Amino acid sequence: MSSFSIYIVGMLILIGGLAYGAHLAGLAPQWIAVGVVVLLGLGIVKAVARTRRPDPPAH
Repeated sequence: MSSFSIYIVGMLILIGGLAYGAHLAGLAPQWIAVGVVVLLGLGIVKAVARTRRPDPPAH
């Protein structure tokens, strides 16, 4: 499993836990969905930035 995959799986588990907690706290489903989409987007951006290989030096 690649580092990117592990990072995304961890983010999905974190987002799932936060969404479940928001549901138990009584938040409206549309706001939970907004939070999930935003956190998923941030997680993907962070995973790509973290696991990206450096560009080769230009000659």
